[in-house]
Amino acid sequence: MKKTMQDRVGDFMAGKGFYIVLLLCVTALGVSGYYLFSGFDQEPAKPVSGSVTVVVTPAPTSVSVPTAAPMPPATATPRPVPTAAPIPEATAPQELTTLAPAAEPTTATASVFTWPVKGEVLRSWAVETLSYDKTMGDWRTHDGIDIAAPAGTQVIAPAGGTVTDVYTSALMGTTVVIAHADGVMSTCSNLAAVPTVEIWDTVRTGDVIGSVGTSAIAESAETSHLHLSMSKDGESVDPISYLPEK
Repeated sequence: MKKTMQDRVGDFMAGKGFYIVLLLCVTALGVSGYYLFSGFDQEPAKPVSGSVTVVVTPAPTSVSVPTAAPMPPATATPRPVPTAAPIPEATAPQELTTLAPAAEPTTATASVFTWPVKGEVLRSWAVETLSYDKTMGDWRTHDGIDIAAPAGTQVIAPAGGTVTDVYTSALMGTTVVIAHADGVMSTCSNLAAVPTVEIWDTVRTGDVIGSVGTSAIAESAETSHLHLSMSKDGESVDPISYLPEK
């Protein structure tokens, strides 16, 4: 048979419920007594006279502080690494080229000869025979030909070649020596004091080399002339055999 609510409460109070209710009552009394006695220590509030200054403190504003830009990370600068120079490949030895010796001054062709001055032959070539020498007053050899020409007449190269010597002889006066081809050489003497060519000059047939003078003391008794002598490989030859016929 089910109990009613009142029966259940009655049973609870008859048991432990009585003590629980008693504990709650004691607790309530203790709390009420605490607030009652604590109120005796406080004085009643007194009225406040005078003006009241209200200070309003503004709310703090946030100030933005600039931040330093971030430093870029330090990077190491790469240093160039020296590289070894490539070793040249071995090549086959080349044949040595033999240098030709320096060529001596070349001479022009001796195919064309001409008279160094135009005039009469006063004295012929005489090496194998003797001819009379007016200056010395005797008979002697004569290694060239004397061609009549007034002093100051231009003297031209009898053929192309190279001037190998310019000098003044005590007997034959101012002299110019020209080397031609084939070992032929021509020597013009009794020139004026200053010729127009120098040693190692290259001349062509007909180039002016000086002028007729009076410097040959050994032939001073003769009419004004040019003394022309020639040689072939060092041997005296008759210039007439090389000069064209007049």
